[in-house]
Amino acid sequence: MTVSKTAEKSSEKASDATKGRKDAPEGQSQGPAEALQLGELSEQLGYVLKRAQLKVFENFLRCMASLQLTPAQFSVLLLVEKNPGRNQTEIASTLGILRPNFVALLDNLESRDLCARIRSTNDRRSHILVLTDKGKAVLTRAKKLVATKHESRLKELLGQSNREALLEMLSKIANEF
Repeated sequence: MTVSKTAEKSSEKASDATKGRKDAPEGQSQGPAEALQLGELSEQLGYVLKRAQLKVFENFLRCMASLQLTPAQFSVLLLVEKNPGRNQTEIASTLGILRPNFVALLDNLESRDLCARIRSTNDRRSHILVLTDKGKAVLTRAKKLVATKHESRLKELLGQSNREALLEMLSKIANEF
């Protein structure tokens, strides 16, 4: 059980215990709970970036629900399309995905007939990644969904110039930090 679920259950128990009572124990309010004060967290770049990433990923998953693609799977399909003949180690390294996690991700994509691993003719220990015909079709649909639903929502929220500035700043952190 995760901490958040434990906290939620504890909160529900406390709420149930005070139902029907006129005066709740000290420190517990009656009625709707007030939002927690974040204090310094609200000014911590890492915290705010993580919260933003969670929101962006939630939206991405909603937009891709019909294709059942995660952000990582979409990224792999894009890189394989743009980099024909590259091996799985190069793709995983570029995306920062650990080898065991990448193997599981590829197993999933292969089982859905979206990509295939082909033994390299140059290095028999290595596998080249290729998109299948179905993978190409799914990626074409995914790119349209990302552009028309996901990225357009971000562009609407931020505006074009702020979107470009944010991309530049995040790229700087990713490349230089």
